[in-house]
Amino acid sequence: MPENPPSRSALARVSRRAAAWMRVLTGAYPRRSSTLRHLSRYLDDRDAFVAAGGRIAREHAVFADYDDQAGTARGHYFHQDLLVAGFIHRAAPRRHIDVGSRVDGFVAHVAAFREIEIIDIRPLAPTGHERIRYVQADLMRLDETMVGCCDSLSCLHAIEHFGLGRYGDPVDPQGHLKGFANLVRMLEPGGTLYISFPIGEPGVHFNAHRVFGAADVLQWAGDALELRRFDYVDDAGDLHQDQRLDAVPRLDYGCGIYTLRKR
Repeated sequence: MPENPPSRSALARVSRRAAAWMRVLTGAYPRRSSTLRHLSRYLDDRDAFVAAGGRIAREHAVFADYDDQAGTARGHYFHQDLLVAGFIHRAAPRRHIDVGSRVDGFVAHVAAFREIEIIDIRPLAPTGHERIRYVQADLMRLDETMVGCCDSLSCLHAIEHFGLGRYGDPVDPQGHLKGFANLVRMLEPGGTLYISFPIGEPGVHFNAHRVFGAADVLQWAGDALELRRFDYVDDAGDLHQDQRLDAVPRLDYGCGIYTLRKR
């Protein structure tokens, strides 16, 4: 016999590790690179937890977070939602309406400090928050009672979908132009429109979205609107604030964020 045979706890530890690797091979743990890199660390943490008196009801192994950052602070939605919510906070409009923007992002940001009315072609279950008011409507067909109804309006990463049928809307190749014209009609003179959409090589990527040229919106607006500010998110997900339209580099799938005032 060996002079110093391994202890029962050491043998049990080796056995647990062998069983864990078998779980990887059999698919009980996700077979990803993060699993292979971090399984030993996970097992060490588990053993330390138990040795310290912790009790484990069942294993629910998560390996990817060992490599993760604290969060994601880049990309179209992160930047546009936070940026435009800040614009609205500073402007303090009388009535702000949103059309089609992300409820669990931009709408939630704005509802933290003021009332916001939202319009979407899709249904929305009650949110439980009194500052969020919802109306289901198709903005390609504007109700006449909505003409000149507000001094502040937003439509973030939504106009590119109008008329493609993706969200149950009627198929219409001119849907984005009809929707934009109705956004302009909703604003009272002097009102502000905050709008964003993908910018890059123009084209329809059916049925996901359209991509527009950075200056296309000025053609849609004609003389009805003036550009007050332009910001954009580049292909790497980084924000460039208060830029000139003619300074936008070549983009594959960026996000243009426009602040427009109705004359």
